[in-house]
Amino acid sequence: MAVDNFPVSDFLAAGERAARAGGQILRDWAEKFTVSEKGPADLVTEADVASQTVIYDLLHGRFPEHGFLGEEGLFQHSGASGFRWIIDPLDGTSNYVHRFPYYAVSIGLEHRGKLLAGVIYDPTRDELFAAGLGCGATLNGRPLRTSRFDRLDQAMVIASFPPGVTADSLPIRRFLNVLPHAQTIHRSGSSALNLAYIAAGRLDGYWSTSLKAWDMAAGVLIVTEAGGRASRMNGTPLDIEVPDLLCTNGTGIHDVLSSLLSGDR
Repeated sequence: MAVDNFPVSDFLAAGERAARAGGQILRDWAEKFTVSEKGPADLVTEADVASQTVIYDLLHGRFPEHGFLGEEGLFQHSGASGFRWIIDPLDGTSNYVHRFPYYAVSIGLEHRGKLLAGVIYDPTRDELFAAGLGCGATLNGRPLRTSRFDRLDQAMVIASFPPGVTADSLPIRRFLNVLPHAQTIHRSGSSALNLAYIAAGRLDGYWSTSLKAWDMAAGVLIVTEAGGRASRMNGTPLDIEVPDLLCTNGTGIHDVLSSLLSGDR
């Protein structure tokens, strides 16, 4: 598949190179946590910005007419090209601060609202998840498929909560609605890796109402190209600009979770 005379493989190659470069920045900055006089919050901000800068420089240098949206204040209009790179240079900030090895670089590319390419790179495990529209999904070059568990009581699912969540809030009620029905339920701190793990068959479902476009652009495409399904919690079509996501392995688990998550508003 090609768009504007560029094959999707060109976009993926550029995204993979940029994601690995961003991941190397995160590895380098992580080593400074134990030797710097600065606090972890200051260091993680600098690491975040440094990662985004190297990603932007590589992608902008390759595709100067493309637009950009990044978590660290990056916005560049796509103009006539219609292309927009959506970047999270460090997904899993709290994990990174605590040296908990569950964080990633996430880079998605859309063209006039349609996701074309996605890359998620975990620098702690050197795992690169990638997908191009119509090309399937891979992990370090090997094809990915979601799990085939079709019963929630056999499934491992995961949730995200917004900052400042309280005991009587809707996200907690939703969590408790699912808790008795799933085999295992987790909260991890990295939406990008949650989605990548669904694509790899390591998780079976994930939901959140606190995500931004950069949290899910790459992961949603990787999941769907691996055979999974992404929607809003009520089952209607997903919009990555709206913080309402339910993503699963694509079996009947999706509709069961949708029913449980939509039942308590």
